[in-house]
Amino acid sequence: MSQELSTLTAVVTGGASGIGAAIAAKLQSMGAQVSVLDLNTGNLPEGQIGFACNVADDASVRAAIEGTVSAFGGIDIVINNAGIGAIGTVEDNDDAEWARVWDINVVGMVRVSRAAMPHLRNSKAAAIVNTCSIAATAGLPQRALYTATKGAVLSLTRAMAADHLREGVRVNAVNPGTADTPWIGRLMDQATDPTAERAALNARQPHGRLVAAEEVAGAVAYLASPLSGSTTGTSIAVDGGMQELRLRPVGQ
Repeated sequence: MSQELSTLTAVVTGGASGIGAAIAAKLQSMGAQVSVLDLNTGNLPEGQIGFACNVADDASVRAAIEGTVSAFGGIDIVINNAGIGAIGTVEDNDDAEWARVWDINVVGMVRVSRAAMPHLRNSKAAAIVNTCSIAATAGLPQRALYTATKGAVLSLTRAMAADHLREGVRVNAVNPGTADTPWIGRLMDQATDPTAERAALNARQPHGRLVAAEEVAGAVAYLASPLSGSTTGTSIAVDGGMQELRLRPVGQ
């Protein structure tokens, strides 16, 4: 296994489950010291340290970042992965829900990046990777609020990259398609016909299946690695071709 992240410290928000846990495991396997920031960090793999953190609370974020620095001596990589979903059209969520989801999915990334930035400036291999979504680049039904936040994340990524490039901090994003995560599993379980719902989600992606969390983690690891020193201000789609491909139906 490549050890290109050895001597580097990575912070992964939302790193205790789903895509975040896969990212934390991948970075650790590549030699990074990994700090997981999550609401519940009670069952982390051996070698990872956890800090209870709510990205919607600035004091909580700053305490977790300073705890990471105290434990490891600095921060080189920040993976802004924490986020929540939202279902519905523009008619279906009230102002309070818009404010809540926006505060976590967008401002949460701001809080973590802001707290980590002084430490990133001291790193010779500083990188931020934001977990965005296919929803930022393709219109999906019943996802108005979620899509709005992820569109903001994509634009924020570019703006951050421009602001901090000359300080030695690269900023990129990864855009997963529909991934096989606990959250998606819960959504499918709520459907009238969970089997049909899974089949429809599989069929929506040209390669015919849900994206694996480990596949997203691979793209994040590429963007975070110092071997990708000329990659900044961009996003990588990990969506089975959903954004760019237009395949004919099977049999045609």
